[in-house]
Amino acid sequence: MKRKQVSLLLAAVCMAGMLTAGCGSVITSQAASTEATTAAAASDTRTPSDAVPSSPEKADSGKSSDSSGSSGASKSSDASESEDSDSQDEEESGSGAKESSALSLASGNVTAALLSADDYFSDRDLEQTADTRDAVKYSVSDGDSISITEEGVYILSGTASDVTIEVNAPDAKVQLVLDGLTITNEDKPAICVTDADKVFITTAQGSSNTLSVTGEFAVDEESNENAAIYSRSDLTLNGKGTLTIRSAQGNGIKSNDDVVITGGTYDITSAENGIRAHDSVSISDGTFTIDSGKDGIHSEDSDDETVGTVLITGGTFRIEADDDGIQGTTITQIDGGSLDITAAEGIEGTYVQINGGDITISASDDGINAAAKSSACGVVITFNGGSTTIAMGQGDTDAVDANGSIYVNDGTLDITAPTSSFDYDETGEINGGTVTVNGEQTTEMPAGMNGGRGGMGGGMPGGRNGAPGEGTQGAGPDGSGSVPEGGIPQGGKRGRPEGGARPGHPQDSAGTTAGEAGSAQGGQSSSAA
Repeated sequence: MKRKQVSLLLAAVCMAGMLTAGCGSVITSQAASTEATTAAAASDTRTPSDAVPSSPEKADSGKSSDSSGSSGASKSSDASESEDSDSQDEEESGSGAKESSALSLASGNVTAALLSADDYFSDRDLEQTADTRDAVKYSVSDGDSISITEEGVYILSGTASDVTIEVNAPDAKVQLVLDGLTITNEDKPAICVTDADKVFITTAQGSSNTLSVTGEFAVDEESNENAAIYSRSDLTLNGKGTLTIRSAQGNGIKSNDDVVITGGTYDITSAENGIRAHDSVSISDGTFTIDSGKDGIHSEDSDDETVGTVLITGGTFRIEADDDGIQGTTITQIDGGSLDITAAEGIEGTYVQINGGDITISASDDGINAAAKSSACGVVITFNGGSTTIAMGQGDTDAVDANGSIYVNDGTLDITAPTSSFDYDETGEINGGTVTVNGEQTTEMPAGMNGGRGGMGGGMPGGRNGAPGEGTQGAGPDGSGSVPEGGIPQGGKRGRPEGGARPGHPQDSAGTTAGEAGSAQGGQSSSAA
């Protein structure tokens, strides 16, 4: 796992997890054999050598370098959570020494960025094309899973069912280039990383790729491999192609360490979380359509409350989620991007920091919520920039809710809230920026209600059921921001026909959508795996 020197005002984080076990059975096993060369020790730059096996077809494009930090393998187990009974099986890293986790996070009004993008995105993460000069090509076929055991670049194409691309390459960096790959499985991941230092999944320019799991995942006591893309190691997704993911009864993308996304187009429909990580989810660019039965983007390790960050610095997002649109256990930080979120709660964390971006939230519980999901930092929401528009449904709802403090320092904040615009238990301040509540600009923070909801359990039950309708996305023609006549639709998912499918949203190859396959309904904890 790549170490992150997290730039916080008061401290930094260092976390390493260890893990064992494997993904389902592998029917055929063909691996590329490459050697890493050292180009710059300080940046851990690696390139594959010319050594490749004779059986697979060899590709003929460029080489890839990795400036992604430490090369030591560090794996973390899939810890059990509020709604999962994942067992944890840890082993020591190659050095034989477990590193203790330590995190001290800021509290109070912090106007500087808590998380630094430089600590989360390596040079290789940010490269959108793979050097494939020494790559190995695979074309998938029905029932024949592929095992990759050596460092290198692998090009994957073809259409098949009952196939898993398994990566089991300790201490290695592996890059999977998806170039017209379609896999449909019933009960196992399409891509499963059991052991690696880091795995890159790159969509080739102009390619369309689809990974679908149509049924219930066949998990065992030592693992919970319940995602179309599942990894026990650090995972980076990038590229210039399109990746469609369908997970009828599980997560879309899940890693037990970090998930980094820096480019590509993603269409994810999942019964559980769309994108899920234990330590961090960090996104710098890309186009995302996420429809999830739990959270759209979720970062949490229930056994270690010092991790679980979400950092978004760019990208275009349309998220529909039954629980939270975006949730991090510790820090949730938005620095940029365009985000359109419809959910029970739009954005949640212990410390939520909005530094930039164009954010639109339609919520049925809290628009932005800070709750004590971690004792490692203060419960705070700060607005330091960007443009945030929040439209709330009727009932006991809050546009901005902190079980601690709220600070508006800069940026534009436009709230339509029939019940409550701001709810805080401690301090509430408007120090700058432009704040508009129900069509009227204000420079004074409304009095807190001293009873913010959410706590450790997350948002109110019900998910998207009863979420604001399309007519509540902004103030009315008279500037009042009132809810249109007829109120908010009750029951069912907004704008969906019976069965849960989003209008115009493609089904997976088996004709199964997350909604049809038992997408989670109301009453779920926002901290579920």
